[in-house]
Parts: sequence; C-alpha cells; structure tokens
Amino acid sequence: MSKTRTLRRLTSEEKKLKRYKLWQGIKRDKLLYIMLIPFVLYYILFFYMPMFGLQLAFKDYSPLRGIIGSQWVGMKHFVNFFTGPYAWRVIRNTFMINIYDLLINFTATIVVALMLNEVINKHIRSAIQTVIYMPHFVSTVVAAGMVVSLLSPSSGIINTILVKLGMEKIYFLAEPKYFRGIYTAMNGWQSIGFGTIIYTSAICAIDDSLYEAASIDGAGRLQKIIHITLPGIAMTITVMLIMKIGHMLSSSAESVLLLYQPITYETADVINTYVYREGLESANYSYSTAVGLFNGIVSFILVIGANKLSHKVNNAGLW
Repeated sequence: MSKTRTLRRLTSEEKKLKRYKLWQGIKRDKLLYIMLIPFVLYYILFFYMPMFGLQLAFKDYSPLRGIIGSQWVGMKHFVNFFTGPYAWRVIRNTFMINIYDLLINFTATIVVALMLNEVINKHIRSAIQTVIYMPHFVSTVVAAGMVVSLLSPSSGIINTILVKLGMEKIYFLAEPKYFRGIYTAMNGWQSIGFGTIIYTSAICAIDDSLYEAASIDGAGRLQKIIHITLPGIAMTITVMLIMKIGHMLSSSAESVLLLYQPITYETADVINTYVYREGLESANYSYSTAVGLFNGIVSFILVIGANKLSHKVNNAGLW
C-alpha cells in the first residue's frame, strides 16, 4: 500500500511539474501565442465550424426547414452518386489529372532544384530562380486567360505557328484528349518555381564537407547528386509528397472551371467541379455535400496511408 501511495504521489508531482513547465513556456513565449490567435480563429471559423453542415449529406435539405429541421435520409445521396452516370468519370478524371501532376510537375520541381544547385554563378542562379518563381504570383484567372489566348484557334500563337508550318488549326480546349496536358503544363508553370525554392533551401542545409570529401574520393557531379544531395533532401521530398498525395482529390477547381467546356467533361470534369455544378448551379445542396464528404474522407485516407508507407520505407513522415 505504501509503495502504491508513493507511486501515486510521484505521479501527481510529475503532473504538477509538467503543468508548471507548460505555463512557464506559455508565459515565456506569450507574444508568439498571441500572434498565433488570428490563424487559429481563421481555421476555427472557416474550416471547423462549417463542419456542422456536413450533416446535409445525410438529409434532404430544405431552406425553409433549415439544416436541423430537414428530413433525415441516411445514405441516399451516396447511393445516388455511386449508382449515377458521373461517379466513375469524375473520380477517374480527378485521379488521372493529379497523377499527371504528380509524375510530371512534382518530379520536374526536384530536377529543376538539382539543376539550379549545379549552377556555379550565384547571380545567374538567382536570376533563373526569380524568373521561374514569378508565375507563382500570377492569379489563376490571369494564367487561364493566357492559356486561352495562346491556344485560341483564331489568334493564338500556337495555332499561328501550326499554320506557318503548313498544318491545320487545332481547337485545343475543345478536344478532350488535350485537356490533361494543358492543365498539367499550366499548373507546372505556376508551381514549379515555388517548389524549387523549398528544395533549394533543403539543399543549402547539407554539410559542404560531404561534397568536399566526395570530391577528394573522385566523385563526379552525378555521383554527388545521387549519393549526397538526394539523400540530404529525402525528408523534404517525403513531406512534400505526403502533402501532394493528401491534395490528390482536391484538384484546382478554379483552373479546371476556367479551362473546361461541356465538350471536354469526359476528361476534364473532376469531383470539385462536379460539386460546384450540383451545389451552386443546380442547388442540390445535400447531394453535393455528400460528394464533397466522400472527397474529404478519401483524401484523409490517402494522407494516413502515405504517411504510414513513408514510415515503413524511410522511417520519416509528417507525424
């Protein structure tokens, strides 16, 4: 009994000590916590509070009755979605567009960062990095407008070049087979520069003595990249890959909406654009909420799965 009491006393004292250290840390870093308040409020107001509306996925929403008063229908909207004619199309397109983006743009970002690291002249490297980073600040609307102008069948520079070469004009944005390539190219143009900065920062953290030792051993540039640079940024690549996989079902609806047309729905229509049309254009609020909830659940599963796989492969992950 006395041992048990002693253990309980020690446990309570340890808890008190932890609370004391916690409050001391809060007092010490109070300014940082105060700066954190706006971000916490932002996520509470715009991410967590709207979750109250997820119950619409299981109800037939009526604006007169409100969310709480609407009739409960269970899994009706999920059944309608999966038995409907568009479920497979939007799921397939969402995955295909994101797989294109993952294989091409994600890989290209790493390759560009490695190439920039090999540029010896700092001024040239900075100039190149600035040029490829600038598109990140171009709004999606402007970027889509530029793509539409470039690919215009009447006045676009691409079709002008095709005509000069003796070829026929192509209405690229009206051809379903071209949509995924156009979207991937536009997204890559806007995102590669930003990703390059992240990987370049990770490369700068690698100890220079490793490169010096490799040079003494006679290693070439390619060998240094394979055996030093890539392992040195492996953790960063892992984190970025997990985040990318987590957003696989959250395709940039704005870009797709600005580029696609009914004639290209076969390869362009993704889950987010389908939710937009059903929810805002057709006012099927409950049905669109059900589709959006399905999207969120699958994204959550993908993040968890990617993180676990990352831990098994290289003992690293987001948590």
